[in-house]
Amino acid sequence: MIGELPKSITINGEEWDIRTHFQDILKIIVAFGDPNLDGAEKIYICLHILYEGFDEMPESDYETAFREALRFIDCDMPESKKRGKSVRTMDWEHDESILFPAINKIAGCEVRSLPYLHWWTFMGYFMEISTDGVFGNVLRLRQKKRNKKTPLDKAEKEFWAANRELCEIRTKLSEEEKATKERLKQMLK
Repeated sequence: MIGELPKSITINGEEWDIRTHFQDILKIIVAFGDPNLDGAEKIYICLHILYEGFDEMPESDYETAFREALRFIDCDMPESKKRGKSVRTMDWEHDESILFPAINKIAGCEVRSLPYLHWWTFMGYFMEISTDGVFGNVLRLRQKKRNKKTPLDKAEKEFWAANRELCEIRTKLSEEEKATKERLKQMLK
């Protein structure tokens, strides 16, 4: 029904209750970005967090359950509305300190203190963030830098330089990659 927030997903004719609190979904998104987890581990974490009673789910339903989980996380956005591959302009973990104040402004409260907030409602707040706050400004600058068609003006360059740690998203390295990098540093000394 229009306007209802889903709280279950039907998999092969069986309805499964799901965890819809935004913090549960953010845990899944963090796992998706963890370079220390392989694909199968990321899928398992997603299914285990999202589906209540996941331990009773037949293994033959995992593929469909994962596909439906992604659809839920994408707020049931039709495929035709999704953008193709693009350069990442935000990172949920990296941007946490500037993201939540922007969402709180839209929501009119501290969303992290709410006992429950549906993921789709949280994403609705997220999609309404404007460019006049810090988070919106940082996103706009990242998009401009990646686009390369429109260079940053003097004030934007100064903001970027003064807030480099905030503006630049670093690639997450696995523990193995960190160790390799450290060995190379030691060899070059």
